[in-house]
Amino acid sequence: MAPVSSFGARLARRTFAPELLLTDGEAMLVGVDGEVEGWLPYRRHLTMVTGGRRHVMMGASQIDRYGNQNISCVGDWSRPTRQLLGVRGAPVNTLNNPVSYWIPRHSPRVFVERVDMVSGVGYDRAAEAGVTRFHRIPRVVSDLGVFDFETPDRSMRLASRHPGVTVAQVREATGFALPAGDDVPYTREPTAEELRLIREVIDPRGLRDREVPAR
Repeated sequence: MAPVSSFGARLARRTFAPELLLTDGEAMLVGVDGEVEGWLPYRRHLTMVTGGRRHVMMGASQIDRYGNQNISCVGDWSRPTRQLLGVRGAPVNTLNNPVSYWIPRHSPRVFVERVDMVSGVGYDRAAEAGVTRFHRIPRVVSDLGVFDFETPDRSMRLASRHPGVTVAQVREATGFALPAGDDVPYTREPTAEELRLIREVIDPRGLRDREVPAR
């Protein structure tokens, strides 16, 4: 649902996941040469969901330590200060598919102690409601690092920091206590071939720089 996450999926398609199908409503599987190889009409996408083969990548206006996500409004529900997209399909997505999040600007306004409204369901609320069978949040990715929930209480932790970013910088930009050891690894950098594909094939116009400016 954003350029960078879409470019990442297209890079995966051209490297290690050649059968990957991008879906957002009706979708086509298009080969590198532009030939349509497969088609997924919207009426069939729920069939793929029930098979557990769909991985949703969403954004977040707010996200908390347990992965609860808000894309609906900021402020009190009865009189919000900002109206956003609305809940949309976030509850169903998070309870029926693996859902990861891409956040291009990591800040305490986004990574908050408690979201103002729950759109996407986090680990704590899924457990309270007893709907954990298909609930999973593999990753949260921001412009500072990669995060997962591999902790005893399923709270967010720093899994890797991007090259040039310190653990202190990530913690300062996060609105809740973030578990992270002193030896947090750096995120893997792209290979020369991956950079070529990104710059020359997938995003030759440099749209990625509008979403995440080069440091």
